Amino acid sequence: MATLTRIVRGACACALAGAAFAASAHASAQEAAPAGTDATVNPTVARQQAHEIAKGDPPRWYRDDPAQQTLRKELGAALQEAQNACRKAPTAERKSCMQEARATWQRETAQLGKPMPRQ
Repeated sequence: MATLTRIVRGACACALAGAAFAASAHASAQEAAPAGTDATVNPTVARQQAHEIAKGDPPRWYRDDPAQQTLRKELGAALQEAQNACRKAPTAERKSCMQEARATWQRETAQLGKPMPRQ
């Protein structure tokens, strides 16, 4: 029984020593590279980040995407309705009607990227 007790105490001591070593290694790693610095970033990634930062903010950050997505959906629905109406037109008028519907859709889609005039 005494041997078993010594083995258990030895195992516990080893486990505690291992845990203490891991905690101290983790703490020293944090001291060497404090959070919020680039010290832990891969050099290749750091160069890519510096290149992107030098170019400035991406334009997509300043676009009102949800509104544009809604407008694109509405324009697509309008094109679909126009094409459905064209399919019901006489055969002789169908081709020109479809071309006009596509041209209107392209023109209005191109205007999405431009600022809207104030009314």
